[in-house]
Amino acid sequence: MSGDYQIRRFEPAAKNEPDYDAAVAWSRAVAFGFHEESKSETRIDRGLAMSRADHSVFTGVYQTSEPAAYSLSAEVPVATFATWRKTLNVGFGKLVDAHLISAVTVRTSHRRRGLLRQMMSEDLALAKDDGVAIAALTASEASIYGRFGFGVATSEQSITVDTSARFKLNHAPEGTVEVADPKILLDLAPQIFEQQHRHLPGSIDRQESYRQYVSGSVGGDGADGDGGPDAKIKAALHYASNGDVDGYVSYKFGGWETEPATMEIVDLVAANSAAYLELWQYLGAIDLVERVKWSGVSVDNPLTWALEDPRCVKGSDPRDMLWLRILDIQKALEERQFPADGTLVLKVRDALGLTPGTFSLDVREGHATVTATDAAPDLELDISVLSSIYLGAVHPASLVAAGRIQENQQGAAFLAAQMFAVERPAFCPTHF
Repeated sequence: MSGDYQIRRFEPAAKNEPDYDAAVAWSRAVAFGFHEESKSETRIDRGLAMSRADHSVFTGVYQTSEPAAYSLSAEVPVATFATWRKTLNVGFGKLVDAHLISAVTVRTSHRRRGLLRQMMSEDLALAKDDGVAIAALTASEASIYGRFGFGVATSEQSITVDTSARFKLNHAPEGTVEVADPKILLDLAPQIFEQQHRHLPGSIDRQESYRQYVSGSVGGDGADGDGGPDAKIKAALHYASNGDVDGYVSYKFGGWETEPATMEIVDLVAANSAAYLELWQYLGAIDLVERVKWSGVSVDNPLTWALEDPRCVKGSDPRDMLWLRILDIQKALEERQFPADGTLVLKVRDALGLTPGTFSLDVREGHATVTATDAAPDLELDISVLSSIYLGAVHPASLVAAGRIQENQQGAAFLAAQMFAVERPAFCPTHF
């Protein structure tokens, strides 16, 4: 990045605070970068309030020289970046701090000048210095982030479920489902998600915007496009046998012009399998509806296996979801539990220089000890690849076959698969 630019970091200020104008200009730049319509001031203020609740930090790259005549003001950033901290479930109920990255844009007329590399390099180094071992993001373009050491850690798909007479679950009913005012999810959604979060490897704790959207408090067209309440949102709750609420579904009708009549899931969260299946039983029983769609589902969705006719579920558009970036190998590996004991020597490349080297990973009774070593490596790999196998997203043998891992010791890839496995398929239901 040349001297024609400077990086500024600031908090999402409220009105009458010093950085408010900068936060508004930053928000408009993000909307432009993602081809969104111009947002009203009301909508921007609502977004800034949610960002403050998450203690977000905004980063912008600004021109230091006079912009071209008639072009956007120098106060509008040419590149943007947002970060905040949440917990990541790394398996077996262990939650660790993760540095989340979002709102990454670079204005077309300022591309290929090293702006993203400078923002990313500085930010990841600051996060590591702050003691965070893992960074995470979701990628709008999959070709961008591998160069910065990120690797795909979870995947997702869209599903369409036929809820006509074919839909029948093979399960013993547990608990009950009742319709509720969706506004109750402002309070209940975070509580129920926390229960799910604690037993789902790959899960990222949710940002403030989630409870707002799933409750219908925001997300509607509103007056003048202000993104106010969404009157289409409906909600149902699952009650366990003891009366506790342990699951919810937020959904909306696709409209009578859609054939067959379709219900669209906005969010479905369940603390256990019984709640998950009972919520699906409810969705499958809604009158005048023959189809349910859901756009963010685990590739290993158990619904298919619970149905008498598994062909009721049609999956489509399988895609990467969560990308992880290990910032500190020793801390990241020692923070998680391992289901199989063993010793591996890993030689790790890191183009950003954050955590390269050769490390001995020694696991005894599920606990890891990681030390730098001069021993010959069993496996050689990039930090992006280590980040992908960290939660068992891909079998290391597949990465050997793809040329992404060099296996120097026969059987090392298989041992790595056993050691890095988690108790259930990793999945991240949190978009950010």
